[in-house]
This record gives sequence, C-alpha cells and structure tokens, in this order.
Amino acid sequence: MRVLVTGSAGLVGSRVCLDLRQRGDEVVEYDRADSHDILDAEALDAAMRGCAAVVHCAALLGEPGQADDDILAVNLRGTENVVRSAERARARRLVFVSSVDVLGVFKGERPPDYLPLDDDHPCHAATVYGVAKLRAEALCRSRASSELSIVCLRPPGVWTGPTYEWVEAERHKRTEFEWDPFWEYGAFIDVRDLSAVCLRALDAPVDAFESLLVSAADVTTSGRTSRQLVEFIHPQVEWRGGPEFEREPYRSLIDIDRARAVLGWEPEFSWARFRANRDGSG
Repeated sequence: MRVLVTGSAGLVGSRVCLDLRQRGDEVVEYDRADSHDILDAEALDAAMRGCAAVVHCAALLGEPGQADDDILAVNLRGTENVVRSAERARARRLVFVSSVDVLGVFKGERPPDYLPLDDDHPCHAATVYGVAKLRAEALCRSRASSELSIVCLRPPGVWTGPTYEWVEAERHKRTEFEWDPFWEYGAFIDVRDLSAVCLRALDAPVDAFESLLVSAADVTTSGRTSRQLVEFIHPQVEWRGGPEFEREPYRSLIDIDRARAVLGWEPEFSWARFRANRDGSG
C-alpha cells in the first residue's frame, strides 16, 4: 500500500515511516523540514497522487515562540488541505494524530469532569493548540464517508526510551515533580505504541469516523496506585472507575478500551515494563 505521511521527519512521523516500510508499504514522506508544507495545497495534491491512505502527523505543538495564527493555520487549515487532497486522490483511509489536549483538562487547564477519562468526556479545549486540534477533529468528522474513512487518535505525551529515565531522575531530585506544577494523570504513550496504533488504524474496519483515546495501559507513578493518586490530587473529582482498578491497581486513567475493541490494538510498552527492565526482572 502507498501511504503518505505528513510530518514524516518528526518524532511520531519518522517512527510511522519506519514501521510502514518494515511491513512492506511504500511511503511518501512529506515534511516542512524537506520544504513540503501542508499549507501548500498544490504540492500536497502532487504528493498524495496514487496514495491509498495517509497518516497525518504534521502539526505545530504550541511551543514557546510559535504564534497563535501559525498554530491555527497549520493545525486546522493544514488538516483541511490534507483531507481535501485525500478526497481528490480517492484515498480510502486517513489517520489523524490529534491530542488529549482537545479535552482541555491536561497541563493544568482545569480539573476533569470525572475520572477515568474516556471517549465520551466533554471537550473543554481552551489553548490555541487544543482548540485547533478539536476543530480539526470536527472537520474530519464532517468529511468522513464510506469513500474516505477517518480515524482520529488522541494520545497524551509521547515518550521515547530516554523519557522514562528522565522522568524517574527528576522525581528523585524532587518528589513533587510528579504532580507539581500540574498533574498529567500519569498518562503517556511510547512512540512505538503510537506508531503501532497508527498502523492498526490504517487497516481496521471503520464505517466512516472514529475518535479514540490511546495511551499506555498503566500510569507512570512514584508508588501510589491510580486510585490513590486521584484521591491525593483530585479528591473532588467524581470517580467512575470500577473493579478493574482493584484487579489492576496501576491501570491507566485514560480508558483505552474502545481503541482496543475498534482497532484490535494493545499497547506493548508500560511504566511497569520499564521498571522491570531497569531492575533486571523483566
């Protein structure tokens, strides 16, 4: 299968390209680092020709120094260009890497309505980045069809191998690092798992549109269980967890069961696996 990958030089896109090639797909790389801009509709159309699918990873992350107008242009208008190019090329599937930031409850924006977070949690996006991703998801939903089905994936922070070591080192320096200045619900996803779920989203049966939370299966923690962390940091937030948190005390506070069911995907990399490998017991 011929697949266009936008943001192909980035953290996620480069891993997706690697994994696609390893399974035998033909990859068309498209990244601003190579002077390929998703705001250039004509160039995008040329790159999309002959592609059966696209994995759309290109985005501005709202980092310091990035102007609000640029974030909106790239993340919203750029996504619209990608959708239109996919339609014109008669691609059958578009996978859009969105973000948990559409919920508006990460990075200390506001407390969640309830925990664990699930696919039905209301979206309270307030940052320019979160709003742009949310509007881009709405655009995808409105354009999805039996001809072009679209899967929007909502990952939390994307980790590489060194991230695990860095997080643990920072917690050794300052225990409060785990929740101060804000708590991310212990949520993360390994870049290898995010790439794997992108590939699953290319192939899984989807009628028209799906929007799915994806994350590691457990929380990153200094020791407290998931339930204990909620009681410690967000005692006022409604708890909707069930007996699964008794069976799996460190279960992720992002409910990924729908992604599991729809895509047939299971994350491989976890905080528990990192700790076991580090201690020589994995």
